[in-house]
Amino acid sequence: MALFTEDEQLQIRKAIEAAEGSTSGEIRICVEKTCSEDVLDRAANYFAKLDMNKTALRNGVLIYLATNDRKFAVIGDAGINRLVPADFWESTKEAMLSHFKSGNLVEGIITGISRTGEQLKAYFPYQDSDKNELSDDISFMEGN
Repeated sequence: MALFTEDEQLQIRKAIEAAEGSTSGEIRICVEKTCSEDVLDRAANYFAKLDMNKTALRNGVLIYLATNDRKFAVIGDAGINRLVPADFWESTKEAMLSHFKSGNLVEGIITGISRTGEQLKAYFPYQDSDKNELSDDISFMEGN
């Protein structure tokens, strides 16, 4: 059985599209079953593998989840990290975690996307010349 139904994947994709519709920033979701290392190290590894560090304004954000291990991280690139409040990533994780604890993985992810989109919009508003630099599809990985 797949982790997300087609409808749930569509909901997540639409949340990314909506968030990115008002910013030049990029948001990606990366999911795997297990994470055999420190969650932030794993997220940083995928951040690079997914070319998130190659956006023009260095304003990509990755939401990484290892579902079986119940680990997740939210990380941003240098451009956004130097602008958001110091507690932003942690407060975003807490907002997501409240949904995860009640068994609603999709709603937690969408909450993370929405909160991230608000910050990206504040610091990197949409410009007429903006283009979608990265895929909005969920990246499913094979963790070990």
